[in-house]
Amino acid sequence: MPSTNIATIASLAAHEGQTVTLRGWLYNLRASGKLLFPIFRDGTGTIQGIVPKAAVPEAVFDTLKNLTLESSLTVTGKVRADSRAPSGFELDVEDVHILQRVPDETPFPITLKEHGVDFLMEHRHLWLRTPRQSAILRVRATIMRAAAEYFDTNGFIRTDPPILTPNACEGTSELFEMDYFDDDKAYLTQSGQLYIEATALALGKVYSFGPTFRAEKSKTRRHLTEFWMIEPEVAFLELDGLLNLAEGFITHIVTTVLQHHRADLKVIGRDIPKLEAVIGISPEPATEPGAPSSPAHLQAKVGGSTAEPNRFPRLSYDEAHAMLEDAYSRGLIENPHKYGDDFGSPDETYISSQFAKPVMIHRYPAAIKAFYMQPDPADPTKALCVDVLAPEGYGEIIGGSQRVDSYDLLKSRIEEHSLPLAAFQWYLDLRKYGSVPHSGFGMGIERAVAWICGLDHVRETIPFARTLNRIYP
Repeated sequence: MPSTNIATIASLAAHEGQTVTLRGWLYNLRASGKLLFPIFRDGTGTIQGIVPKAAVPEAVFDTLKNLTLESSLTVTGKVRADSRAPSGFELDVEDVHILQRVPDETPFPITLKEHGVDFLMEHRHLWLRTPRQSAILRVRATIMRAAAEYFDTNGFIRTDPPILTPNACEGTSELFEMDYFDDDKAYLTQSGQLYIEATALALGKVYSFGPTFRAEKSKTRRHLTEFWMIEPEVAFLELDGLLNLAEGFITHIVTTVLQHHRADLKVIGRDIPKLEAVIGISPEPATEPGAPSSPAHLQAKVGGSTAEPNRFPRLSYDEAHAMLEDAYSRGLIENPHKYGDDFGSPDETYISSQFAKPVMIHRYPAAIKAFYMQPDPADPTKALCVDVLAPEGYGEIIGGSQRVDSYDLLKSRIEEHSLPLAAFQWYLDLRKYGSVPHSGFGMGIERAVAWICGLDHVRETIPFARTLNRIYP
């Protein structure tokens, strides 16, 4: 190992003019006569090297000239600023040491040519090495960190629910069933909500963060069989406060990604101004009177922090339905929306396309929502619930509600939905011993990653996607 400073590609700005050693892989190689242009990657980014034949020992030039893609190596060189380079820097190569050379007879299967989706997914373990896929995973990691950070710094306690459950939140038709001990049945969780309602009534403000599973046989670009969900639950919180919480939460995540991943977003091909608009950064004058431009103003009104209300547009179900009716009458959408039905993907796409920020749709008909959602006192046919639709047609990224806090009402709802009362007795106990108004929501990490990165399909948002037709690799 060379004795020079070990650095990462992401840290090269701090080493301009210095000689450093990078540890990584050969991503690509171009040759032009007596000049080589190798591109190295190390997991934090990529950088182009410059190798004039006259400037390095012959062995170094020949080694690089004949090196196969994805061979592992250490490379030593001087960091030089270059505004034309994608990373802003290039490496004047001085020495190279090969750790493992990919054999000529088994070249790296993923090249810069076009590959089909099936081929790339079959080679997902190698596809992850490409700059775009690596950038997506770095952004994903920051989204997950920022999501937990928001709750950790606002007085929430993380309480992890079980992954194996004896019952489901909304029935068992979309759950994976497994045999448990003594001939009992268990299910892989589809949500931690019921359990963190219990911990919220013990601790006040809680959240869970973990894998969830849906046996829904869906082939859409928005669905995975296994995905990660973050779910806050707050005692003494009603619907309006929940909307503020969701607003501040999303804003914090987008702000954090923009602070740390502009270069990655460019590699992914994201239209960054559209993300900036979510947090109030725009080249145009603010359209909302008095709208602040600083993300510091975008905290949610939870636990004592303040927020500027209604920064994200908020529509009732009835208002959203009226918007769709108008759009259909003017030929802007192909099919009419039937009042009382949930919104389909085309409906959500149209509604969200009318706003630069996530739009919050609240008070859906209670008949199409889950049994545990509190009816609206002003209109019991509506539920005190909210779906948050991401801009640009990415659909629902958050779903939540105020929960039923009456023992009798919850019991009747369980019976109406033909759910096993005995399995939910512990859940009913929460309404028997000191019940209070409480609310929560869930956000699927992968849908948030798809929106923030501007991806066409959710399969790229997780290292190894599990879908209806894929469980390999």
